[in-house]
Amino acid sequence: MIYVFKTSVDNPSKFESASALLNELLPGTLWNFDLEDCDNILRIDSDLDIPNLILNNGIFDCIELE
Repeated sequence: MIYVFKTSVDNPSKFESASALLNELLPGTLWNFDLEDCDNILRIDSDLDIPNLILNNGIFDCIELE
């Protein structure tokens, strides 16, 4: 399943922190940020229940998009 989130990841420092968290929480899962998008989109392709892991992560803000 593809999950799409609007995020607060808008600079290299936040990207590095978010990347480290995502790699720790979701090993082997495909994910990417589109920082050129006005919503700083995060896309995750996974069979896991991603929203619960990501929405309250303490590193960056995010809102799941439909």
